[in-house]
Amino acid sequence: MAVFEGNFTLTNNLKFAIVIARFNDLVTGKLIEGCQDCLKRHGVDPNPQGTQVDYIWVPGSFEVPLMARQAALSNRYDAVICLGAVIRGQTPHFDYVAAEVSKGIAAASFQTGVPVVFGILTTDTMQQALERAGIKSNLGWNYAMNALEMASLMRQFKGNSSAAYGVFDENVVTTQALPAESGRKITGRSEIEHQDSAHD
Repeated sequence: MAVFEGNFTLTNNLKFAIVIARFNDLVTGKLIEGCQDCLKRHGVDPNPQGTQVDYIWVPGSFEVPLMARQAALSNRYDAVICLGAVIRGQTPHFDYVAAEVSKGIAAASFQTGVPVVFGILTTDTMQQALERAGIKSNLGWNYAMNALEMASLMRQFKGNSSAAYGVFDENVVTTQALPAESGRKITGRSEIEHQDSAHD
């Protein structure tokens, strides 16, 4: 059997989209800096005028999943990084936004098959958010690392699906399908209903 693992070295031709929520930009701006630093140190050019990273700004975290999904559907990127900050207030607003954003980002990845990294800080206070965006550590770095690993992993996995179980061929690019049951055919609903009525 094969072993698939992402790496952080073969990054020259990887392309990323970073979707950033403008709300709480004091926090998201620092997350971007952490992302850019990580990408640059691993051989990716983070320049918005370059060819490897595009930056997409949206009003707030709630809008992030929509643009993340659109970016993934474009087939232009190996991974999408979502950055934002949802900070608890005195109303239930935090709970609704945080829940929908997390579900939306997960759905974007599942539906498109493109790695979409969850980089939305959900904290009780602004101080907690700032601590995670540079005062103590910058999670923007971690989000970029996740994107690098998943992007390279997906390229390996898609490019090396074996034609037979247990065979790993670097020169073969195929898609493995589940075997069909012998002698079974797919029937429409009307045929099934007809067969059921014949047995009554």
